[in-house]
Amino acid sequence: MSSLTLSAPAKLNLFLHITGRREDGYHELQTLFRLLDWGDTLTFSANHSGAIRLAGAPADIPYADNLVVRAARLLQRDQLGVDIALEKRIPAGGGLGGGSSDAATTLLALNQLWQLGLPNTELQALGRQLGADVPVFVAGHTAWAEGIGEKLSAVELPEAWYLVLVPQCHVATAEIFSHRQLTRDSRAIKMATFFEGHSRNDCQNLVRKLYPEVDKALNWLGNFGDARLTGTGACVFCSFPDEQSARSVLQRAPADLSGFVARGLNRSPALQQLSSRKD
Repeated sequence: MSSLTLSAPAKLNLFLHITGRREDGYHELQTLFRLLDWGDTLTFSANHSGAIRLAGAPADIPYADNLVVRAARLLQRDQLGVDIALEKRIPAGGGLGGGSSDAATTLLALNQLWQLGLPNTELQALGRQLGADVPVFVAGHTAWAEGIGEKLSAVELPEAWYLVLVPQCHVATAEIFSHRQLTRDSRAIKMATFFEGHSRNDCQNLVRKLYPEVDKALNWLGNFGDARLTGTGACVFCSFPDEQSARSVLQRAPADLSGFVARGLNRSPALQQLSSRKD
């Protein structure tokens, strides 16, 4: 196998509670990651030049800082090289995990393409060096997460469709997590408490205060259900029982609010694609 094309799915944080702050500055949290059937696509073509070349990456991110390049370098041995073509759909700063998912898909793809044979748990550990959200995409399953997001428990959720709105602003995670007004003392909850409907996003009030575009999107989408912020980003979402209901609401969105409809998944399409290539 010399080439491989894999998905890099977006995610939603169905809730996000911040339960504390560690001495190293990282925040302790609880969240439920939901994978989506919508996201980026990466194509990998192996070579023996020792070069890692990336096409299609956002121009505002230096090559050496791009998480795809950094992920590839974590796995690179000797003269192994790769040409990577990134088809970018997930917006930066949206809270949908685009960079993390791209990095995870790179780890999964190159582990197979370069025939490294590393177990998924080792790839998750490497992913933690790149960012707290990378391991959930490597594990490839909708999951309940604690710690700084690295303690994962796979969860099977019923089918749901989501309307995701994309306000025209970029919310920086570092800005939100360092803000003095951020709630950092939520009590830890049990999984059953979430399913009973008792949860929220602790970043939501702060983000909507700092970003009027997010506040507007939440106000409008809130007319159709429990509208929430995902992660610490700009995107907001609401769940619907079927695709038609979600698309009907999207068609009514104000002209200055773009968005998309996606189905929630329990298993990552990237893992499914890898499995089908092995069969």
